[in-house]
Amino acid sequence: WTNDLQGTLPSFYQWNPKGAVWGNIVWAHSTSTDLVNWIPHDPAIFPSEESDINGCWSGSATILPDGKPAILYTGINPQNQQVQNLATPKSLSDPFLREWVKSTENPLMMPTKENGINATQFRDPTTGWLGHDGRWRVIVGSKRKHGGLAFLYKSKDFVHWTKAQHPLHSNKDGGMWECPDFFPVLIKSQIGVDTSLVGPYVKHVLKVSLDDTKHDYYTIGTYNTDKDIYTPDKGHVQDTSALRYDYGKFYASKTFFDGPKQRRILWGWINESSSVADDEKKGWSGVQAIPRTLWLDKSGKQLVQWP
Repeated sequence: WTNDLQGTLPSFYQWNPKGAVWGNIVWAHSTSTDLVNWIPHDPAIFPSEESDINGCWSGSATILPDGKPAILYTGINPQNQQVQNLATPKSLSDPFLREWVKSTENPLMMPTKENGINATQFRDPTTGWLGHDGRWRVIVGSKRKHGGLAFLYKSKDFVHWTKAQHPLHSNKDGGMWECPDFFPVLIKSQIGVDTSLVGPYVKHVLKVSLDDTKHDYYTIGTYNTDKDIYTPDKGHVQDTSALRYDYGKFYASKTFFDGPKQRRILWGWINESSSVADDEKKGWSGVQAIPRTLWLDKSGKQLVQWP
């Protein structure tokens, strides 16, 4: 998101500070004024408490009504269970938002015997959106047998969350849904809109990153706000037959709404094909793709992107 006071954009990304391969995951932090040139800072979120001591994995930021950003992220606890945590900025006067404070209520969402959630397949909370009842909603990716699903959670205060009786959407095939993204797009317009927007001139997009194939797939469909259910349009199925943002290496993507310029921007990670030995030799791995604006094609059947 853009800090309107300073025109800076903080960006957070998964990083291993101890090596070029996966492990010891923290939230690295850089800032930019143009989405091209970036200044690195110290990690913003790193393992420090029971709810994330074995890793601070993916998540999303949401701008609350008072203008304060809030991050929901997946933490790995001492039992190696995946749980969802909250962090907020220590000082909004810092234009770079370098320090973050974890909620004393963490973890906010976790697997239990009662809810039957798979403790090793429960991660990557989305940006929140406000429903017509004034409650926040987020989805968290998961897996049940051979299929993926997006658990839906609701909250009045963005701290205390209750799991809905049914997922936002699910499928019997395709495996684990990582890094889900759910957002509205306008019909016959290139203008991006806030994540909470609903109405007759809006379609919704559900993107999931399939752990089995390491590709991103999206469907276009309808969000029933009364039942909190997403239904893909005819011909769209949330599995490996769905459309992809990119048919090269592109994974774990995330969009955000750029309010000042009224556009939705897509970020993606280029998960390279190099070997672990190659990554260790060169000292780094993984590349962030060029950011892209995103909108619904006039046909209403696919998305259009532009750098």
